[in-house]
Amino acid sequence: MADVALDQPRLKRALRFRDLTLLYLASALSIRWVATAAAAGPGTLVVWVTALAGFFLPMAASVMELSSRYPQEGGLYIWTREAFGNFPGFITAWMYWMSNLPYFPSILYFGAGSILFAAGEKGHSLATSPAYFMTFAVVWLAIIMLVNIVGLDAGKWLNNICSTASWISIVVLVALAGVCAARFGPATHFHAAALIPRPSLRNAIFLSTIFFAFSGTETGSFMGDEIENPRRTIPLALLASGLTLAVCYLAGTAALLVALTPGEVSGVDGFMRGAATLCARLGLPWPLVVAMAALLALNAIGGAAAYLSATSRLPFVAGIDRYLPPVFGRVHPRFHTPWVAIAVYGLSGMLVAALGQAGTTVRGAYDVLVSMAIVTTFLPFLFLFAAMIRVQSRPVSAEVRRVPGGPRAAIALAAIGFLSTAFTILLSIIPADEEPNKPLAVAKVLVSTAALIGSGAIVFSIAQRKRRAVGAEES
Repeated sequence: MADVALDQPRLKRALRFRDLTLLYLASALSIRWVATAAAAGPGTLVVWVTALAGFFLPMAASVMELSSRYPQEGGLYIWTREAFGNFPGFITAWMYWMSNLPYFPSILYFGAGSILFAAGEKGHSLATSPAYFMTFAVVWLAIIMLVNIVGLDAGKWLNNICSTASWISIVVLVALAGVCAARFGPATHFHAAALIPRPSLRNAIFLSTIFFAFSGTETGSFMGDEIENPRRTIPLALLASGLTLAVCYLAGTAALLVALTPGEVSGVDGFMRGAATLCARLGLPWPLVVAMAALLALNAIGGAAAYLSATSRLPFVAGIDRYLPPVFGRVHPRFHTPWVAIAVYGLSGMLVAALGQAGTTVRGAYDVLVSMAIVTTFLPFLFLFAAMIRVQSRPVSAEVRRVPGGPRAAIALAAIGFLSTAFTILLSIIPADEEPNKPLAVAKVLVSTAALIGSGAIVFSIAQRKRRAVGAEES
């Protein structure tokens, strides 16, 4: 890392292969996307495969090589800075960490909605309570923030437990669906025509959401200085998590369609409704439904924990480079964590959770928070794939792991990822059919995105002037 003071405590390399694999799964495997996919019908299974080939594989290949070329802390920020310069690097990091602020409450709202199934009829009264959802999000963000400040030795176990809960919930749902399909048949008919996605604008927009579900495999490399042997560990963790991710999304979507018809699934509680339906059909006791609800809540908490711990490393490195106040680059003398960056990021997430719920319904807040995150999350990926293409002409040392097939294969994969990302961004801007004022909805997205980029440019400009002034004084 650049410009680290000699007396600065060092970060601890606490992440091993298992921890990094589970971190990737915690950030990328979100059960809510299974419900979202099932709501669109069996054709989503083909869409999953398309997203896997068009986005995940290019992303995994790019992350593997870029993290091997530049294995230090900061990941995406470092890659873009090295490829295009300081300003693109900062703006990419700025958009990424800002995009995750609305992500935190949106994923935690999903967990809050899922856990209400454990309360049965008593939980129905809270299903429309903004105060309940806001409190759930704020309290868990506070816990995640404090655990990560204490250190990765503690924080990684929160990620590991929650990530394990994610794939266990899928395994249980698939097992229940298999038994139920054998006894009673599926609720949804999986004939050949149903597996072909219908060409329509609405389905094209939905495709962008499914691509969004495969984001997250870039996160672990943000913590390069906290990973044991990152050049070896990151590729292995990407392979293991990628295979698990693909199986879970495909099998989970199919299992949910065995339980329910597409019209019976909703984004907030569709997975739990499917699990409860399967248990009822099979005459299984209610405690199993309660256990499934707890697993889904842990999945949501794990997603928030993984993104907060990984993404907070971006302002940390920007603080070291003095594009943010230098205090962001502080490492705790006892815990060896970037505690200021983690604290500021966690507190910001709590503020967004409170403001995002103000003056709207639970469902309305959930939809707004998801739509806010998509565009600003995918813009940095354009820079990531462009950086992958840009660095192919640069020499590398022998220990760097490159994409099999050399520069041509690397450029082809990055180009596919870049085009998929650009297509996804364009589709995500298109308003939903039920939106009453479509031009206004598009304008809001464009203006808010421009405001986000503009605010980052202002912060960078101020920091750049201060850096030049300091350099002039020292010379």
